[in-house]
Amino acid sequence: MRKYLIAYRDGGKSETPQRGAEQMARWQTWIASLGDAVINPGTPLGRGKQVSSDGVSERGADFLTGFSIVTADSLETALEFARRCPYLDYGTLEVAEVMEMKK
Repeated sequence: MRKYLIAYRDGGKSETPQRGAEQMARWQTWIASLGDAVINPGTPLGRGKQVSSDGVSERGADFLTGFSIVTADSLETALEFARRCPYLDYGTLEVAEVMEMKK
């Protein structure tokens, strides 16, 4: 099995605490539905900065807000996991294979 990173982008804030709790409950149900495929259920990220050779600046609208790591037999399977994620109701996802570094 290969490892895949599911990156959460530009989700924004929930309009109300109740709506945020509903969104979190739906996300937790989705994570639970993935079962043993889940390596890291989710790591939220705080606001950060963008670094380039020109210096440090604010990140644009499409910023990384968190990530999960899953195992799957193919990228297509990992994409199927992502397509069922309720985060898509208010943000976007990026899926990429986690490559092993050789020493």
